[in-house]
Amino acid sequence: MILFLALLFLALAIAGATAFVIFWPLMLVHVRDRHPDLQSDLGSNAFARPSAWYWLLRGGYRAMGDRNLDGLATPARISLWVIISGLVGAGLLYLLSLVT
Repeated sequence: MILFLALLFLALAIAGATAFVIFWPLMLVHVRDRHPDLQSDLGSNAFARPSAWYWLLRGGYRAMGDRNLDGLATPARISLWVIISGLVGAGLLYLLSLVT
């Protein structure tokens, strides 16, 4: 049963990754088109840059005051949290299955 629940957490992480792959590039295109100063702060190849993900996780986009940016970044942020929590949950349940 524990491994089944771990598999469900892994499926949750995959669902989060699907949403992240949709909303994160859309948000980056919006930043490229409307906020070039922010794009330089995020750096090149922000799609796969951990510092840009950290900026997203801490809600750095709210300081821009752009409602369109908020509308694209909030689902990306939620999906990134879903990925992290799904992987952590699956890992913890897997470790629990090894102990029992």
